[in-house]
Amino acid sequence: MLEPVMDETEFWELVDASREAAEGDPEEQADVLVERLRQLDPEAVLDFARHFEARYNRAYRWDLWGAAWVLLDGASDDAFDFFRCWLIGQGREVFEGALHDPDSLADLLDDFDEEVDGDGEEIGYAADEAYEELTGGVAPDLGLPPQPAEPAGTPLDFEDERALAERFPKLWERFRGE
Repeated sequence: MLEPVMDETEFWELVDASREAAEGDPEEQADVLVERLRQLDPEAVLDFARHFEARYNRAYRWDLWGAAWVLLDGASDDAFDFFRCWLIGQGREVFEGALHDPDSLADLLDDFDEEVDGDGEEIGYAADEAYEELTGGVAPDLGLPPQPAEPAGTPLDFEDERALAERFPKLWERFRGE
């Protein structure tokens, strides 16, 4: 197996630098990320994609979906996919904090505008776009295990507001408390 060209620290540094340059706007962050990835060699871009995909799959959890549901006032399958991309785009501290305790997003997020935040769809495509621009071809299979068919953990009833408020008390109070 080849040694990775990009390690985890470099991955997070790219994510953080792109978010800061974009002043937190997820669509702008995706553009900045593509621009910066295009400055690397194709193998480094694939390493970035592997780091991204591994974290994206790690975040496929019922408790994070519940947190996304509270933050976004509902989250379809696609909305949760885009939320996971956005969550990675928030950087290592927010991402790891959310995985450790999804309710801690109430403390980790400075502000959250559900019209703009929570949707990082474009961030999820940044590595593919950069790779295609660099090579003229589609990125190969990354060699990672596929996302599980079901999220990890215990399923939540997203329609039960009382259960969501009990499971995510800080998020509920900050983002849904009337």
